[in-house]
Amino acid sequence: MSRGQPGARDAGDLDVVGLGSMVVDRVHRAARIVGPDQKGPLQPIDGGASMRTFIGGVVLNQLGWSSALGLRTGIFGKGADDENGRLLRAAMDRAGIEHQLVLDGSASAVAAIFVEPGGERAIYFDPAATAETTAAHVREHHAAYIPRARRLSTEVHQVPLDAVHEALRIAKSHRLATTVDLDVPPSEAVPSLGDEKTLAAVLGAADLLKPSKRAARELLDAPDADALVLARRLRQRFGSQAVVVTDGATGCAISSADFEGAIAAPRVHAVDATGAGDAFLGGLHAGLHQGLSIADAARLGNAAGAACVERLGAFPADLAWARQRALELYDGAPFAPRESPPDPTGRAMQGALGVMIDELVALRDRADTGRYLAALALIRDAEAGGGRVHVTGVGKPEHLARYGASILSSTGTPSAFLHATETVHGSAGQIVPGDVVIAISNSGRTQELLIAVAALRALGAKIIGITGDLESPLAKESHVVLDARVGREGGGLGLAPRASIAAELLVLATLSAGLEVARGFTREEYHARHPAGTLGQISKRTR
Repeated sequence: MSRGQPGARDAGDLDVVGLGSMVVDRVHRAARIVGPDQKGPLQPIDGGASMRTFIGGVVLNQLGWSSALGLRTGIFGKGADDENGRLLRAAMDRAGIEHQLVLDGSASAVAAIFVEPGGERAIYFDPAATAETTAAHVREHHAAYIPRARRLSTEVHQVPLDAVHEALRIAKSHRLATTVDLDVPPSEAVPSLGDEKTLAAVLGAADLLKPSKRAARELLDAPDADALVLARRLRQRFGSQAVVVTDGATGCAISSADFEGAIAAPRVHAVDATGAGDAFLGGLHAGLHQGLSIADAARLGNAAGAACVERLGAFPADLAWARQRALELYDGAPFAPRESPPDPTGRAMQGALGVMIDELVALRDRADTGRYLAALALIRDAEAGGGRVHVTGVGKPEHLARYGASILSSTGTPSAFLHATETVHGSAGQIVPGDVVIAISNSGRTQELLIAVAALRALGAKIIGITGDLESPLAKESHVVLDARVGREGGGLGLAPRASIAAELLVLATLSAGLEVARGFTREEYHARHPAGTLGQISKRTR
């Protein structure tokens, strides 16, 4: 389970939570959108390659713009523990979007987007884990999360309709406001996402229904109707409190008890129209939750949509720019917007800390005491035969190896650091048959370490492997393997070893704690090894 940006858990502490698509977009700049059996050249983006990677997805885009405009947001559903998923969750953390995601999906959703110079685009997508979400999944994993918000926003796009309907049912039972974004025409939703009956139930459960004009025309079988007529007819049909039909660069049309009419969008130079409707809805929600009339909230939505199309990519990677530009383009009644979201750097740090804590809790929960006892016995047997303990690793684990040798030595198990890459250049000479070597590698595939381990085994050493992969070459070459696996590292890219290093450190610390107890290590013995400093004073006072 991915839980980002942990904080208060009271009902209503979030403004909007969303269930819907979250996608890694591969955006290509095309000279033109080609048809069947046609070819066309790709063009460089900003003078570089013709493809760039962006964060996207109907609901994730929407929540990003709401967050930029001051709302407290969250997203839930099914994801995957893969590279794309880590990119998505890092973006959520930077934008302050909480996430409660079950990471058991087949893969994270991806899209290939081809954008013309005028901003028009063609999109091909694979929903992957998003399309695997079920009603049972929503009930089991997210029923307690949904009521934390004042509004649920969901979509007809990638999530199966039964899961969408279940989320709406839960929201309604807790009296949340509900929004449904009809992002695709009914012919694309049925039967791929579910049946016509469930689609009607989903649309009927929306307090705020936001279809595109294309989707609304097909739904009502009104190919020539204008946006306002569509909004009025849809509200009559489904009994929604409000229907807002988006109409591209023209703006939107609203039918509600308080207002009916068309709202024009600001004129801007469109670079990429991807996600304009998502940004619109994010701005609309921000306006409604900050007390604007629905007409002015739609003006804020139009401003967000216009700002969105001025840059490549639909998700607001730069929250400060997105907020500033949307407010510059807003032409409605004056209002006092909420303060800008906290510094994304601070949120990213909090998110990284949350990731690491979650991973360490998971490490504790699956800890195999039998493996630790086997490692302890291996060391105790070596000591009984006159053997010694050595600790080694390559890269960041090298620093951990120094810590491991130090913590073991100071708690009664004399240990030495062994430089892995120097092992095959003579340092293996510090090993004698019967010694124990603790070898650390997150992947278990670091070649320099594996070469060293082979040499050490040839000299008669016993190997305790600490690794994140129990099926790795290091694990197979070890006499005892200790599990240090993590699913995520934390941080903006999710690549640098953070959680894995913390896990390996705690495995070493746990092993040292077991050895300390097993040998009956006393405070007097600790003081003899650590007479100086604050710990020396404390151990001396308590002797």
